[in-house]
Amino acid sequence: MFVYEKKLQYPVKIANPNPRLASFIISQYGGPDGELGASLRYLSQRYAMPYPELKGLLTDIGTEGS
Repeated sequence: MFVYEKKLQYPVKIANPNPRLASFIISQYGGPDGELGASLRYLSQRYAMPYPELKGLLTDIGTEGS
């Protein structure tokens, strides 16, 4: 049994854009072991999930990561 709340742990507020930091973050998303690859695996696995609650959980995890 688990409790799932769909909300961000920390609110996101961007005051000033930082291109150098953005470049670093984007580099962490790419590649087969990056965040984008993991996110796409979560989204593809949701189609085989027989339980609607867990299917929604995989969808939310996959969309938060991308």
